[in-house]
Amino acid sequence: MDGHEITNEDLVEQCQKILVNNDFVTHTVPSSKFYPHQWLWDSAFISIGISHYNPKRAAEELVGLFKGQWHNGMLPNIIFDSAPEYAADRSAWRSWVSRNSPDNIATTGITQPPVVAEAVQRVGQKLAASDRKIFYKKLVPKIIKYHEWIYSERDPHNNGLAILINPYETGMDNTPPWMDQLREHSRPVWIATIENLKMDKFINVARRDTRRLSTSQRMTNIDALMLWDAVTRLRKKRYDINKILHRQLFAIEDIGFNAILVRNNSILEELATESRVKINPDTINNFRKTEEAIEELWDETYAVYLSRDFVTGKKMRSPTIASLLPIYSRKINKDHLEKLVRVLTNEHSFWLRYPVPSVPRNFRTFDQNRYWQGPTWINTNWLLIDGLMHTGHEEIANKLIAKTIRLAKESGIWEYYNPHNGMGLGSKDFSWSAALILDLLKREPSNY
Repeated sequence: MDGHEITNEDLVEQCQKILVNNDFVTHTVPSSKFYPHQWLWDSAFISIGISHYNPKRAAEELVGLFKGQWHNGMLPNIIFDSAPEYAADRSAWRSWVSRNSPDNIATTGITQPPVVAEAVQRVGQKLAASDRKIFYKKLVPKIIKYHEWIYSERDPHNNGLAILINPYETGMDNTPPWMDQLREHSRPVWIATIENLKMDKFINVARRDTRRLSTSQRMTNIDALMLWDAVTRLRKKRYDINKILHRQLFAIEDIGFNAILVRNNSILEELATESRVKINPDTINNFRKTEEAIEELWDETYAVYLSRDFVTGKKMRSPTIASLLPIYSRKINKDHLEKLVRVLTNEHSFWLRYPVPSVPRNFRTFDQNRYWQGPTWINTNWLLIDGLMHTGHEEIANKLIAKTIRLAKESGIWEYYNPHNGMGLGSKDFSWSAALILDLLKREPSNY
């Protein structure tokens, strides 16, 4: 810092400038240096921030996101930029091998946490009534189709819990319990050989991120190879869920995804009522199943919720920030809610100097600088704040708002942060961090 005390007004200006600079017309990129494509939950969070100063542009961001929706309703986690220099990115996924993929648009073949209903509602509330009506009419049926896809393809046991088939679908790419599962069920011999011979350092040559950022801040090369191999396996099965599950040893009932699903199901019902769009009664019934089934993932030993292996039925005993996200859902057991809040505010686990780390400090997998294995992220803070605000924990929510804004003032706008010293990590001028800081600054009271 240069000694100049940053005011809220300074921070608002800084955040808006980042979002404007990262606006590539068709979409707002997460980072102009590292992330040139359009991501699902990035665009959702980004649109919430943009809505505070340009609601129409925020609406366009979300309309553009649905251009990548698959014919079966799936909303992919990435819509690829069409520029020639990103041909390798598009080829790695080859979404066109699936008959369900959108025409003339290259995407991934997987999804990401379903936060779009939240984003559409928040953006819609900023639009003029006539514009809001048009906006909802355009997107609400598409969101319904997306949620119907989740239940038709990702709830094979019809128990209300959606399964994920790739770590990228969590939005927390290399989160420890998922990487543990990959190593246990899907580590091919060739990757094991590279690891044993310590040849993984040569992988940096092919990685865009580690050429510019410290390797200590990014996922390891072995983790990157494991994720690449997992994508290859899905592509070979043409993203057909029946073929995937037929021989798949890797499918997870992810707690973070399902908690976000519960909240966005509720919002979707509100949107449907306002826009006079009917949701199939069977789909509504599925919404209620998820609310109830979430409690199956409660673990009394850790006093948090844990993801569960779909094949074995065993919980993945590795708490992460996802374990706390049922707070955001607003629908969980009250006793469990209070226990979650106690874990959240425990100074030995999650309530560090700059909370909330993606992995608790007192757990073996905690790494303070490495991507989703310990750093603090603004988007997960925002989700927790929203849940705390609406479950009777306004005081803790306000403390977390204050700590989050202090982090941005002291360190700037980064992709993620060291939870001990607040150092910015990953990509600088990161869009969803700017957008959500802007949203927090616009909340009342604004004296943080």
